[in-house]
Amino acid sequence: MIKMIKNSTSSTEVKVLAQHIRMSVFKTRRIIDQIRGRSYEEALMILELIPYRASFFILKLLYSAAANANHNMNMNKADLFISKAEVNGGAILKRLRPRAQGLSYPLKRPTCHITIVLKNKSNLN
Repeated sequence: MIKMIKNSTSSTEVKVLAQHIRMSVFKTRRIIDQIRGRSYEEALMILELIPYRASFFILKLLYSAAANANHNMNMNKADLFISKAEVNGGAILKRLRPRAQGLSYPLKRPTCHITIVLKNKSNLN
């Protein structure tokens, strides 16, 4: 789901939201903390080099946000930076794993919601 927001000031921002990503919040937050506040191009380089599974989902979301900013609001990708990036917990999928003698034990499979807000550097006077 992608939302675009126009603020009352002259700066424009693009907000993207990915929901129900099958990944732990803690594993995803350590990646998001690395790119928060950085430029778009610098964040791409970091995400391509980080060897964690969560970086793929964040990279996809960042590409989508920049493409929407470029196409819908005519922003230059080189002028974008990540003004806000956060990860919140989603629904927990509860499953049962069979065990010996007819018993079972619960598995909790976490999900998370990733939000990224891109702003234009040139409008921040």
